[in-house]
Amino acid sequence: MKFILFMLIACSWLMSSPVKAGEDSLYEFLWLDPDKKVYVLQNKLYKKENTFYADVGYINHLSSKFQDTNGFGLRAGYYFHEEWGVEIFLNEYANKDNDENKNIRLINTIEPFIRRPKQSYGAMAIWSPFYGKINTFNKIFYFDWSFGAGISQLTTESNLDTVVSSTTISKFKSEKHTAAAFKTKLKFHVTENVNIGVEYMTQGYMAPGPKNPKNDILRWNNDLIFSVGFSY
Repeated sequence: MKFILFMLIACSWLMSSPVKAGEDSLYEFLWLDPDKKVYVLQNKLYKKENTFYADVGYINHLSSKFQDTNGFGLRAGYYFHEEWGVEIFLNEYANKDNDENKNIRLINTIEPFIRRPKQSYGAMAIWSPFYGKINTFNKIFYFDWSFGAGISQLTTESNLDTVVSSTTISKFKSEKHTAAAFKTKLKFHVTENVNIGVEYMTQGYMAPGPKNPKNDILRWNNDLIFSVGFSY
């Protein structure tokens, strides 16, 4: 949660200087003479309308308590409007026991409940209302800030059926969930066709736990994704 808060603060700072204005944008300042007006010219360097894009990224998974989980993600999309597009995505995950898992088994001699992701794929509508530029180290970086919402199929595995028994060896069983997928992404343009991005993605789904194995509750699959993208 601290990292998510840091990302939100960073995004707010970045957006303190972005520009979303057409070439005929008009600004009025109260401290000027009432008859004077200021016109601001903002040429948008990197247009998105009628463009295709593809991204490949490294996933740092944030929701597995007893696992070190990472993976890779693939995205492909098309902007049919300067602010609106569609995207399909695929996430693949790899898991291994972390130190917390090993310690609880060694010290407390108990088996922790684990649900870990294996794969997810789906489609989203993309809304990209913000763009701007940052001048740092005597270089101007252009960026877009977008949001996405859609639906996904999430495959996980858990030891729910065996963890409730102290006499049964823990075994993992595959599970499939239909999830609501949401994301926000900052994309920095390196060249006209190449960009780098950082994305926070979450997928909400219903699944049971060891306290109430027959009752589903809302759970979240959260990922931080660093990507390299290409557009044309």
